[in-house]
Amino acid sequence: MKKRRAFAATLLSITMGLSVFSTGALAKDKVEAKEQDSYRVLIKAPTTSISTFQSKYDVRWDFGKEGFTTDVDAKQLQTLQSNKDIQIQKVNEITVETATTDAKSTKAEVTATPSTQTPWGIKSIYNDQSITKTTGGSGIKVAVLDTGVHTGHIDLAGSSEQCKDFTQSNPLVNGSCTDRQGHGTHVAGTVLAHGGSDGQGVYGVAPQAKLWAYKVLGDNGSGYSDDIAAAIRHVADEASRTGSKVVINMSLGSSGKDSLIASAVDYAYGKGVLIVAAAGNSGSGSNTIGYPAALVNAVAVAALENVQQNGTYRVANFSSRGNPATAGDFRIQERDVEVSAPGASVESTWYNGGYNTISGTSMATPHVAGLAAKIWSSNSSLSHSQLRTELQNRAKVYDIKGGIGAGTGDDYASGFGYPRVK
Repeated sequence: MKKRRAFAATLLSITMGLSVFSTGALAKDKVEAKEQDSYRVLIKAPTTSISTFQSKYDVRWDFGKEGFTTDVDAKQLQTLQSNKDIQIQKVNEITVETATTDAKSTKAEVTATPSTQTPWGIKSIYNDQSITKTTGGSGIKVAVLDTGVHTGHIDLAGSSEQCKDFTQSNPLVNGSCTDRQGHGTHVAGTVLAHGGSDGQGVYGVAPQAKLWAYKVLGDNGSGYSDDIAAAIRHVADEASRTGSKVVINMSLGSSGKDSLIASAVDYAYGKGVLIVAAAGNSGSGSNTIGYPAALVNAVAVAALENVQQNGTYRVANFSSRGNPATAGDFRIQERDVEVSAPGASVESTWYNGGYNTISGTSMATPHVAGLAAKIWSSNSSLSHSQLRTELQNRAKVYDIKGGIGAGTGDDYASGFGYPRVK
């Protein structure tokens, strides 16, 4: 295979996976003032006075009855905290964490050309080891909420329909979604990479789907939960405005429930958007699943390895587990893993125009988002809830019995099982 383009090679000694919030739910106690320039806060005030407060501060996002967010300096923070008529909470800061497969560091070299056009996860989810390219997804939009996407990557070129940045000082910047970190481009490739105009690139699960690339994490891999919540709501509103069928991919999460994001997920689900989220990389202990995947209105995805155990693929040790108390009932409750997909050593597109192989439930999630787009494209009469049921039914056909906590039927490690194309 010929070299496709010049790029700056980077040697990584990490296997990057789930993006995680550095804290859990929004703290209800006072925001601790430290030596820093600014603080992102959520302000809740009585209806009669909310407009007064909004006129005093630069409103970043207005969440209606939930309050509004703004950036304040130390003096402004102190003034706000002394006002007993309002509630003030810190907005969670988000960071991208690296995850290593089975706690071992794996060196992954960024390459100019892919080692294969159909990585193992693509062959697996299509249940076809000889497949050389993929099809499907036409008419469906997949919103990737991440570190941005290199939409000009040869394997993604022409796929982007929306490109928006929610991380700037001007909260919503249209036409900008630059990824300088890699995570978001990798995720997008697994969803809908189309092999490139030269026919030498990788393929995602649903290459005919259209991409809505929403940058919600900064170039250093960190961001804020209010930006994510605003992006989720924006996706829902855009879906309604354009009459589109949309799947949201969120390869990010939190150890605790965030009220802004939880409310936004409910809002989007109520508008017919299917939300797919990474279960987390917190290991094989029970009840380690992260949010928003743990929410009832999100499809939580666990990560599988390309290893056979008990006659099936194996759930990776790094993959977070759900609640064993609710296993076996084939019902989705809060903190349940729903389905599983390939997430270990996944090769996909990279932000510098090359390719990289990384691991995490972040990598499993776009396999399911892409599958959802492919199924929805072929069954356009389905509602988002019926599409979700179809994913669950397909997962039951390929029950996962390998890995800690996995077993016959609905278990807390793999959920209903592994949904596939056929």
